[in-house]
Amino acid sequence: MTKRAVLAGGCFWGMQDLIRKLPGVIATRVGYTGGDVPNATYRNHGTHAEGIEIVFDPETTSYRRILEFFFQIHDPTTKNRQGNDVGMSYRSAIYYTDDEQKRIAEDTIADVDASGLWPGKAVTEVEPVGDFWEAEPEHQDYLERYPTGYTCLFVRPNWVLPRRSAAE
Repeated sequence: MTKRAVLAGGCFWGMQDLIRKLPGVIATRVGYTGGDVPNATYRNHGTHAEGIEIVFDPETTSYRRILEFFFQIHDPTTKNRQGNDVGMSYRSAIYYTDDEQKRIAEDTIADVDASGLWPGKAVTEVEPVGDFWEAEPEHQDYLERYPTGYTCLFVRPNWVLPRRSAAE
């Protein structure tokens, strides 16, 4: 049985390119989530964030592990911004599918804040998952098709959340 995660952390191209490579990630797709416009598109997505939907195998990886990597590849301390990308579309958000995901999200954020590794406190929103509007085909798998294309996301080796026994 697979599980689903929905995250937003800046440019969805960069998130998809990095997260799809994690062990246990079965599928990813980019789209628009957490906002107010039905049938959102790149040109008309209202208050939606650029997001990623992740289908993963919980026998291979945990939701917590996905969130730890999510915090390693984007800056959760900048409100509505990732690098040169500015606006609500680029906010940091976790859209939970159930109470367990909400608990893990809040716990992970508390650990990020307590670690002192990030440049400030996380401003990551934690909200129930809503509609996920799949982005246009040209946005799916973008950096696989254009390896030198734009991204504001990268793996930060100094932002590895320390392990603790209660985390898993």
